[in-house]
Amino acid sequence: MNLSEMAQTLPQELLARWNLLMDYFKKQPSALVAFSGGVDSALLCAAAYAALGDRMLALTIHSPVESAESIEVAKAHAAQIGFRHLVIEYNDLENPRFVANTPERCYICKIARFEKMIEYGKREGFETLVEGTNADDMDDYRPGRKAVLELGIQSPLLELGFSKTEIRALLKALGLTIWDRPSAPCFATRFPYRAPVTQEGLQQIITGEAFMRDLGFDTVRVRHHGETVKLEVDAAQFEGYITHRLQILEFFTALGFKYITADLAGYRRGSLNEVLK
Repeated sequence: MNLSEMAQTLPQELLARWNLLMDYFKKQPSALVAFSGGVDSALLCAAAYAALGDRMLALTIHSPVESAESIEVAKAHAAQIGFRHLVIEYNDLENPRFVANTPERCYICKIARFEKMIEYGKREGFETLVEGTNADDMDDYRPGRKAVLELGIQSPLLELGFSKTEIRALLKALGLTIWDRPSAPCFATRFPYRAPVTQEGLQQIITGEAFMRDLGFDTVRVRHHGETVKLEVDAAQFEGYITHRLQILEFFTALGFKYITADLAGYRRGSLNEVLK
């Protein structure tokens, strides 16, 4: 895929934003991109490859706390554009501090993962590690941001003021199929703070969210509260609870939950961070 040619068809406002990213990467001798499979780092991969070619590499961490779908989406994005992409296996559940699930869990995770990436980058000659925090991310509790700052990792989308809307618009205009992928934070975010993150619990969450999507719910979070599951879906789809009530009850009971509940506030980003405010 020739991104330079595609960029010439961009509306003027989007072209100006794309050129800002291109200018950023052209100043780098090389770039290692922390690619989660989400839209933010997907745009970084596209711009880094357009500016640097084979002097960029995308690294994706594969862990039990992420969906297998995220890995497949990341691979498909790399294949569509043609950039180099490497998947590294890493098990967060082997880190007791991560499993303890304090409010610093995200920081603990990011430090461990980014250190692995930095180590790889030094070994392979990559001087710059970039990650996909954008301007909108500053509206939520972000302990992982501290890890980025401590390790000197660069966040060009944040530095250049890119919003999520702009990022999706650019990806769509460039013809990249990942543009409308929903946000998919790691499954550890479904546990309330200080409830241990377990393999069994993760499997319940992963299986439960797949089931709800199969029923037609576009955005869903299965919040794990021990014997209780709290379901979050968009308020506009609450009618689905009534339509599929017995199926939902039967399925989540079979998964091992004693109490099956629905959050009447509906889905909202970072709902389990509300206890910290």
